[in-house]
Amino acid sequence: MKLVVLSGNCSSEMALIAASAHSHPMSESTIESCFGDLYTCIGIYQDDALCGFAILHQIFEDATLMDICVEPVHQGKGYGKALLDNVISLARRKDAEVLMLEVRESAAGAQALYLRAGFERLGNRKGYYRTEDGTEDAILMSLSL
Repeated sequence: MKLVVLSGNCSSEMALIAASAHSHPMSESTIESCFGDLYTCIGIYQDDALCGFAILHQIFEDATLMDICVEPVHQGKGYGKALLDNVISLARRKDAEVLMLEVRESAAGAQALYLRAGFERLGNRKGYYRTEDGTEDAILMSLSL
């Protein structure tokens, strides 16, 4: 497993991974927009193939984990934790004071990962995420750095 900062030419690979892992993934054009000055995209590779990524957005001391995504065949191998640890370290190096995120209420595994990393639940946004049957809440979480 190897972690690297990604460049914009990875957006189509990232979109394919997101489509395989999320029921309502970001579009490729949205992913492409995450390669500006305020963003850092981190990829995780296994055998020279991108198998997951994380997107960090930071404005001054406020950082947000925009997305973290691992291909389903690679889930459960510690790749999500490695990406999250890398994002936390990067945000600290860039002098962030807080790292925030939103996670689907139904994503129990992701919530457990964030709680183990020290995130605290702040509240929720009603009906924030689309689902096949309508919407579900987003759980808001933060980590003081």
